[in-house]
Amino acid sequence: MNTMTTSRSFRGVLATAVLSAFGCILATVCSAADPMDPPQTTVKYADLNVSKSEGAAALYARIQRAARQVCPPLDLRNLSSEAHAVCVHKAIADAVAKVDQPALFAVYSAHNGQPTPIVLAATQSR
Repeated sequence: MNTMTTSRSFRGVLATAVLSAFGCILATVCSAADPMDPPQTTVKYADLNVSKSEGAAALYARIQRAARQVCPPLDLRNLSSEAHAVCVHKAIADAVAKVDQPALFAVYSAHNGQPTPIVLAATQSR
């Protein structure tokens, strides 16, 4: 009879350990970044003159490459999934806005057919 108690006790400890591990995994997944926030990486461009179209085009190519590398790959099981494309597009748009150079905006607009949204602060005196 003592063996039965030990066996039940072991099962209880095992069940508690499994549930605790599952809870930790779930907490990690829940605390992951918002899926609308693309992953980030640093793209260096000190060697480029981004105020000129050639430098801006070279930087845009670097930004595109970096965005494709850091965004999660497309799920081939779900061909209607656009998560990768959305991630890449948002990462590129965010990077272009952060650099804030007219020549880079022009390259972005040429590649996307529309300009990236720019918020201008207007000061009005009344």
